[in-house]
Amino acid sequence: MADHKRAAAELGAWICFEDEAAQTLRSPRGWTWGRRGATPVVAVTAAGGGRISITALVAVKPADPAAGARLIYRTRSHRGRKGEPKGFTATDYAALFDAAHQQLGAPLVVVWDNLNTHRSARMRELIANRPWLTVFYLPAYAPEFNPVEAVWAHMKKSLANLATRNVDQLLGLVRNRLKRIQYRRHLLGGFLAKTGLDMQPP
Repeated sequence: MADHKRAAAELGAWICFEDEAAQTLRSPRGWTWGRRGATPVVAVTAAGGGRISITALVAVKPADPAAGARLIYRTRSHRGRKGEPKGFTATDYAALFDAAHQQLGAPLVVVWDNLNTHRSARMRELIANRPWLTVFYLPAYAPEFNPVEAVWAHMKKSLANLATRNVDQLLGLVRNRLKRIQYRRHLLGGFLAKTGLDMQPP
């Protein structure tokens, strides 16, 4: 795992961990208060099988600890329509990296998993056309090394037992929760610390 730190230090780059998640109209279950002997029931429609797909980056700049951690994300709504894309494409990921590069103002070292789209020929072509972008892959079955997993857990916990009527309402809630996390950089720092990875330059 030291290679991405070395590359980031040499380039003055941000290390960006990436991951994807989805949320359906069926809210995550969580603990809540209720009257003794009367289990609370949350009614959901889940009509149409709609869902929200999310891709996000947790970015940190080892050469500048004062910059703090950043969260950059994109969402996509699925309403169950015929022919509607069900996930992010290589072009979508490239657009996310372009936006992060512009926002952070420095090269990016992206660390992500071995999803087929991440390793596709189209993705390799898009990466090669961006000299400011370097990509490393996480070991197989190693979600504990990715701080974005903690972002998803925190977001889903905050959505527990919330009933949404439609995809648009769900999208508003997801964006609201992610925006809250964006402004809590100490929380993002905690997600990074939870991985046990040393973010200091070698």
